[in-house]
Amino acid sequence: MNKADLEALADVRILEAVGLLTLVPPRPDGAYYLAGYAVECALKAVIAATYAQHDWPDKQFVADCHTHDLLKLVSLAQLQAARNAAIAGNPVLGQNWLVVKDWNERSRYERHSQAKAEKMIDAVANAANGVLPWIRGHW
Repeated sequence: MNKADLEALADVRILEAVGLLTLVPPRPDGAYYLAGYAVECALKAVIAATYAQHDWPDKQFVADCHTHDLLKLVSLAQLQAARNAAIAGNPVLGQNWLVVKDWNERSRYERHSQAKAEKMIDAVANAANGVLPWIRGHW
């Protein structure tokens, strides 16, 4: 899996999340999970971009990257300072990060309301203040 694969997966997962809410009846459990997974894939794409074709990555760094912890991935992608600066200048983006940061891989085993899934998808995909468009700016 490479950077382009992860970018494509991020885009597909957010589209799938939106699609699940259009079903009758809607499927908010899966929508919530897939929206968070889109962010995970996007952050991993940023990390993948840091490696040149012939670089040999540090074993511990690679092990650390095999996580679903979004805030840890922000740090591993070296986006912490940029994220903090962006949040300082855009409180709505900051609120969206507060929504997104609570996602984790165990979300797939939990129930989520329609409202919670809609809030998550908006926090992730909102064109003006969403977490995913912000991460795309660092691809």
